[in-house]
Amino acid sequence: MFNAGHFAESEAQARLLLELFPDSGFVWKLLAASLMIQGKQGLLALQKAAELLPEDAEVHSSLGVALKGLGRLDDAVASYRRALEIKPDYVGALYNLGSALADLGRLDDAVASYRRALEIKPDFAEAHSNLGNTLMDLGRLDDAVASYRRALEITPEFAEVHSNLGNALKDLGRLDDAVASYRRALEIRPDYAGAHYNVGAALKDLGRLDDAVTSYRKALEIKPDFAEAHYNLSVALMDLGRLDDAVASYRRALEIKPDFSEAHSNLGNALMYLGRLDDAVASYRRALEIKPDFAEAHSNLLFVHNYRSDQPAEMLMSDARRYGDMVARQARPYADWQNIPETGRCLRVGMVSGDFRNHPVGYFVEGLLAALASNMSGRLELFAYPSYFRTDAITERIKDCCHGWHSAVGLTDERLAGRIRDDHIDILIDLAGHTAHNRLPMFAWKPAPVQASWLGYFATTGVAAIDYLIADPFTLPETEEIYFTEKIWRLSQTRLCFTPPDVDVLVSSLTALTNGYVTFGCFNNLTKMNDAVVALWARILRMVTGSRLFLKAKQLDEASVRQRIVSRFAAHDIGEARLILEGASPRAQYLAAFNRVDIALDPFPFTGGTTSAEGLWMGVPVLTLAGDRFISRQGVGLLINAGLPEWIAADADDYVTRAVSHAGDLPSLAALRHGLRQQVLVSPLFDAPRFAKDFETALRGMWTHWCSRQRGQLSMPNLQSNGHPINAA
Repeated sequence: MFNAGHFAESEAQARLLLELFPDSGFVWKLLAASLMIQGKQGLLALQKAAELLPEDAEVHSSLGVALKGLGRLDDAVASYRRALEIKPDYVGALYNLGSALADLGRLDDAVASYRRALEIKPDFAEAHSNLGNTLMDLGRLDDAVASYRRALEITPEFAEVHSNLGNALKDLGRLDDAVASYRRALEIRPDYAGAHYNVGAALKDLGRLDDAVTSYRKALEIKPDFAEAHYNLSVALMDLGRLDDAVASYRRALEIKPDFSEAHSNLGNALMYLGRLDDAVASYRRALEIKPDFAEAHSNLLFVHNYRSDQPAEMLMSDARRYGDMVARQARPYADWQNIPETGRCLRVGMVSGDFRNHPVGYFVEGLLAALASNMSGRLELFAYPSYFRTDAITERIKDCCHGWHSAVGLTDERLAGRIRDDHIDILIDLAGHTAHNRLPMFAWKPAPVQASWLGYFATTGVAAIDYLIADPFTLPETEEIYFTEKIWRLSQTRLCFTPPDVDVLVSSLTALTNGYVTFGCFNNLTKMNDAVVALWARILRMVTGSRLFLKAKQLDEASVRQRIVSRFAAHDIGEARLILEGASPRAQYLAAFNRVDIALDPFPFTGGTTSAEGLWMGVPVLTLAGDRFISRQGVGLLINAGLPEWIAADADDYVTRAVSHAGDLPSLAALRHGLRQQVLVSPLFDAPRFAKDFETALRGMWTHWCSRQRGQLSMPNLQSNGHPINAA
């Protein structure tokens, strides 16, 4: 009956036989098989069969399957191993053992088990497929691709493998090839919701956001309760600037899967961009309640604090330390290195970032790396570990400056740390902090003897294994150093050196001379524009007759955001006619828009960095309010180094007074506009060769201190490249 497919009848017959032969291992085996093939629980029958048939490898392997199905993975492994003691070449047991080991996180052991199965049965497509999955989890993407391709040579119509191959290719950055693999899966199975979802993810990364949305919606037509598709649809909608739709889609994902920690965290991001900071914090904290070791949610929580002026420094430090403790628990830090402690030798300097591209970090780092590469031969060798696959012309120029370029995409923290250690990196620099695509948890492994954080973030990382944070004399007051887990190493003039934009955009004459009114402007992320900022800017607009405020930000592509901005200023008696609201533009058009601004207004406490440097290059002075924290003094550092200290306000009233005064002196404003680009190009803010020398001096100082400690000379380091005083501005 069993062989004929009559499984219910086979079960009934087995039960009758057990009444007559209760100690028959074969009958217990028959009962177990009949139950399991019907989807019923067969564990007890298998356990009895294994007891009565101790040398039956098939029974022990089947018992392993039943135990694995109940989540008893260690017991399942024991059963598979017993089957293999009896029959060492039992391919099915080797395959199942690999699956259980993979679920236990014992990935290398799983790989070994799959490979042993394939030695015995080279045409076992499922084993090649599962081997590929495990290699993916190990970050061995090229090996995973080879395994998937071998599976498809054996079984060309294996839709799941085409889809998984696409995943590996996507992680390798081969997005067009990934899309082709997903589409092949859909040719085989048009209703394959997972493949539609995967196509959407690849199309999103290709920048084809509308097509990505279409693919996600197709997946949801097939599988309406596909929480992950709702989630990724939200991500694409956010990138399209459709923030309200993104929030709705995240909330739908959470209705389906309330414990979806990633959706809670990304919902927080959408709410943050909408300026709903309290709601964003609540979402991040909910994500962390569900998944306490969720590093990305921790980073998002720390990042959003920078927008809020009401957060005590002690609380921010506590949250940062909590993050640092979490990543330290997950790491096994190196305590010794093969690096030779010689102070004068050529240093191998590594940098980790997801932003070696058309991104603010790319704009600031490109000129420095070019200067280091051309002038520091024999003294420094640069290595980059990009943590994001997207590349562009800036990426290629940065890559040309590097001695080594090794992708961190898809690598676990352990494997990336091992790679960096094997490269004998002397000083490893984090360029991300708690921003997107950061690899801060990897820094807790301490793969390099000296580690520093610079450029991409503006507060402590909280990671104890990061030795230094690179600042300057103007942005980080000495009184704030207690709120950093890193030692502060100050460059002599500026921590930021901007690369002049590679676009041909000329500076126009002062627009107020032809408009008849002054145009204030801010091109920062609108999340920085808190209620105190709106109130202060409204005061300025009321005091400068006829003036306008030009806001340009990606969020303004959303109609609801524009309306909220209008309403916020209306509450301060500023009508819509005095607001110019524009969304995102390509970079050349974005820079040209500065020609329509007379005076840039810096938000607070999260002041501008990239936008301020770009405005100065376009001849637009920036009025900043000097705060008492790192994040609120970026404008101070930029303006002092640009030679514009008179554009730094001490308090809110001074901010208004200076805005009104500058707006009332159009001849001086026009003269400044005429010469400002040339002025800043020769300033420390744009002088990459000068900055590179200062930067190298800092790196050499860090290295010298480490070498001294290796020799037992515990003298305190000079944590400043040059004894430059803190400016009181």
